[in-house]
Amino acid sequence: MKALLIDSTRCVGCRGCQVACKAWNNLPVEQTEFFAGSGYQNPRDLSATTWTLIAYNEVEVRGRFNWVFAKRQCFHCLDPACASACLVGALKKTPEGPVNYDPGKCLGCRYCQLACPFLIPRFEWSKAIPEITKCTLCADRVTAGLEPACSKACPTDAIEFGEREELIAEAENRIRMNPLTYIHHIYGKEEAGGTCVLHIADVPFEKLGFKTDVPLQSPHAFSKPAMTAIPFVLTGLGIGLGAVSWVVNRRMNNQEQSSGEGQP
Repeated sequence: MKALLIDSTRCVGCRGCQVACKAWNNLPVEQTEFFAGSGYQNPRDLSATTWTLIAYNEVEVRGRFNWVFAKRQCFHCLDPACASACLVGALKKTPEGPVNYDPGKCLGCRYCQLACPFLIPRFEWSKAIPEITKCTLCADRVTAGLEPACSKACPTDAIEFGEREELIAEAENRIRMNPLTYIHHIYGKEEAGGTCVLHIADVPFEKLGFKTDVPLQSPHAFSKPAMTAIPFVLTGLGIGLGAVSWVVNRRMNNQEQSSGEGQP
């Protein structure tokens, strides 16, 4: 299964990956805004038209303050909660790694947004007929044997594309060879049951804006029993309502017949 390894120590914040993502997916640009304390950001967060984002913070690294960068996008979970929560199968995990979205099936319920432990999917609020949007891991490119646009555009090899197990071995080797540089943790190796987007860094991941309260077990393990029961519940509810309707109609018919027989 294909995956990305993102090494924040190699990222220089050029945002080449952002530009490549927008160019390949025909996404419009967003206006640069100024935020007190952090300067200009373009944009501030993921949105319906921004599927990958280089966020930055000034944090203390080994006794001195430095700018650190973090790439935000869909994590493409091995067992995606968004897909398990989708009632119509609009979201689906592919064998190659990406979690794909089919707008033709989507009901607009936004259960996927509630289910995602990383809060990734975005809703097109500005459209009359909105869709859910997120990074696709360039599924069209991956299927064709190419690497995602973001990793292709990265000038410092901060984003590497390859087989997930090989990237995990590479990440572990970098941490082992540079124990004083890296945090001894691969974010995404186990979070939410494991993901296809892996991160290593030289600062705690919470300082990069990552969620650190994500359970190691896939949320699908909790949602699957409930989702599996839905068809049976709906079928039982339909049968029950049908039975109630039959009883009520029969009583009304009996009452009408009794009233008719009692009249001279």
